[in-house]
Amino acid sequence: MKESLNITTFPLADDAAIVQDGNYRITVLTDRLLRLEYSKEGVFENHSTQTVLNRNFSVPEFTSEKTEKGLSVTTKYLKLAYDGKAFSKKGLTIEVTDDKTGKTGKWHYGKSGAEGGNLFGTIRTLDDVEGSCKISDGLMSLEGWGVLDDSHSLTIMEDGWVALRQHQEEDIYFFGYGSDFLGCLKDFYKLTGKTPMLPRFALGNWWSRYYEYSEERYKALMNRFEAENIPFSVAVIDMDWHLVDIDPKYGGGWTGFTWNRELFPDPEGFLKWLHDRGMRTTLNLHPADGIRGFEECYKPIAERMGVDIEKEEPVEFDATNPKFIESYLDCVCHPQEEMGVDFWWIDWQQGTKTKMDGLDPLWILNHFHYLDSGRDNKRPLTFSRYAGPGSHRYPIGFSGDTVITWESLQFQPYFTSTASNIGYGWWSHDIGGHTRGYKDDELEGRWYQYGVFSPIMRLHSEKNEFNGKEPWRFKKEIQEVMKDFLRLRHRLMPYLYTMNYRAYKDDEPIVQPMYYRNSWTDDFRKVPNEYYFGSELIVNPITTKRIEGINKAKVATWLPEGTYYDFFTDMVYSGGRMLDIYRGIETMPVFVRQGSIIPMTDRIDTKEIIQNPTDITLRVYAGADGAFTLYEDDNESMNYQKGEAVFTELSLDWAKKSFKIAAAKGNTGLIPNLRNYCVEFHGLCTEKPQEVVACAQGKEIPVTWVYDLNRKILKLTMEECNVTEDIIVTLPSDSARKQNDVKQLVFDFLNQAEMGFGLKKDIFRLFEEHKTVEEIQKELKKMDLQPDLYGAIYEIMMA
Repeated sequence: MKESLNITTFPLADDAAIVQDGNYRITVLTDRLLRLEYSKEGVFENHSTQTVLNRNFSVPEFTSEKTEKGLSVTTKYLKLAYDGKAFSKKGLTIEVTDDKTGKTGKWHYGKSGAEGGNLFGTIRTLDDVEGSCKISDGLMSLEGWGVLDDSHSLTIMEDGWVALRQHQEEDIYFFGYGSDFLGCLKDFYKLTGKTPMLPRFALGNWWSRYYEYSEERYKALMNRFEAENIPFSVAVIDMDWHLVDIDPKYGGGWTGFTWNRELFPDPEGFLKWLHDRGMRTTLNLHPADGIRGFEECYKPIAERMGVDIEKEEPVEFDATNPKFIESYLDCVCHPQEEMGVDFWWIDWQQGTKTKMDGLDPLWILNHFHYLDSGRDNKRPLTFSRYAGPGSHRYPIGFSGDTVITWESLQFQPYFTSTASNIGYGWWSHDIGGHTRGYKDDELEGRWYQYGVFSPIMRLHSEKNEFNGKEPWRFKKEIQEVMKDFLRLRHRLMPYLYTMNYRAYKDDEPIVQPMYYRNSWTDDFRKVPNEYYFGSELIVNPITTKRIEGINKAKVATWLPEGTYYDFFTDMVYSGGRMLDIYRGIETMPVFVRQGSIIPMTDRIDTKEIIQNPTDITLRVYAGADGAFTLYEDDNESMNYQKGEAVFTELSLDWAKKSFKIAAAKGNTGLIPNLRNYCVEFHGLCTEKPQEVVACAQGKEIPVTWVYDLNRKILKLTMEECNVTEDIIVTLPSDSARKQNDVKQLVFDFLNQAEMGFGLKKDIFRLFEEHKTVEEIQKELKKMDLQPDLYGAIYEIMMA
């Protein structure tokens, strides 16, 4: 394979980490990660595999001892006992010590993930899944261990191509990380390859629809989105971009590589038009039928592959032939990319079998498309289904054709978070649902909300005149929610892009289950859809309809110890407990810990969102110290791997009532020299907002401030700030964290509820009379209220 298609690997472990005798080889990769091999022939695999790229770990401290009974290997956390024979239930056991909890987990060969309380991973696709489905095992479990069986992976040879293993063996990786789930992920990524960074544009909104667009109609749609200030950064063109109605002598039109010029008379001009708007484009591919005689690219690839051109002999799709793969990329894909296609949507649906035993064509397509897209220092990107452990190296994942039901929405947040347990952090779902199902405006609105706080926000729907995702197709109330959330996704770009870097640098997926950062509690079983979204946010999407009368939906939520704000309303919550959260259609449960800093921008136009912004909004949540480092780079190249980046440290010293924007560090030529900062201090109580002062390099600079007395937000604007200078904001001396105005919040809730006026008045009277919380609770219970009416009021009282 050419150099650009040959992945870098380090397959050989240090000899000092290996315990080998006869038919077994045990490699101590870390004090919690073991490679266990058994070969009847006594021959072991030293090449990298489709899953495992690197075994060159630093050798940890361990001891090994051989006795008549067999072998024991002991690390700080693991105790292996092995009888030296073919792996068996009684002959191979490992004890895991969790230094965080003090608990001990036990594994034996053949023990299933279910027996160990496996917390699941992910699967290939959600095609045709309505609601939930079975998910494959991940690396984490309640017993503190996980197993990755690599016995059937093909090897990656020195030339970059794949090959069958020359000798059959059992090849197992044992992860014994206890409850250190992030530590487990870090070593998994070291073993299998890091999650690469996405180009910036991929984190914006994607417009996708399986629909027979013409160039004219597509442009008109994009123009209307722009007119209504609905931003999109990626245009997904489904299969009707290419010829579909072809001469039956060639077969069907599912596979195609030639533009339909009746619909798109000037493909290059169309792609340039999208680029000029700041959008990037991906085209759908179904390559299974190969390249046939009617294709514009037929002759070049036919000549390369040596087929009979005069007879229009087809060039068969052959995932086992390296010559075909290189020719397919060079002759079929590269000309389209030169025309303006930015990346490919590989919509492979034809199974897992090829001429080579064990070779999945989806893996081949993902692997080589991704590597090929990174030639010339371009940041690689592909869009395709999951092809097994290690697939995180080839983002972004396409989860398949989602059925449009509440049950499907209910499953997606959980499905996305468990994928992190196998290192797969960049799932893209058909937000709003793709096929079948039914029209439910509230369902669509909630799905958009979830999409904004999912890894990739991509709308998608089928070729059905009644099934479109344009916000103006829905009721006014829902339409406004959709627009607001699509704009919010772009406003979050500085935060999202920093989390993109964190996923690469620190090996932390953007979506993480709650148990990653908190000791396990059975309460987590009650909140399967709750997750961390990056370092600062906790999200718990609404996946059920609003409750009649109170006009709010309910979701059980677990908040860790600490004090939190509602991201949308700034309502304050005490953590360390479970509680029911009620939300109207206009918001969803998103929580921010006090002291958190969220970088955002109000410049959401696509041309601006794909660049490092001149205008930055910093949301700072009062009440505790906090810090955040904003990350920026060139957004499109591989230079981030060389450290070509800019870091801006942001910090809040709550005791000193001081907020600092540190001078940018790194290659500051990548960001604007001057920036306009809007700093919003949320939950800040003060009677002296005029005392706020900002200084750059010790000299006071002009500040425009506005204080929202009702929301308790102090908003500062500082224009044309030099990014190479420290800026320190000194808050008013009386600054304090807000307390909830319970009376006002109860009034607002009752005011929108559809219920009897008399009952509203009776309930609100309790809060007007300045009774204690205990007294109000007692009175409310006497009223025998509908449970969710009581629950919504209880949330406000007890937040």
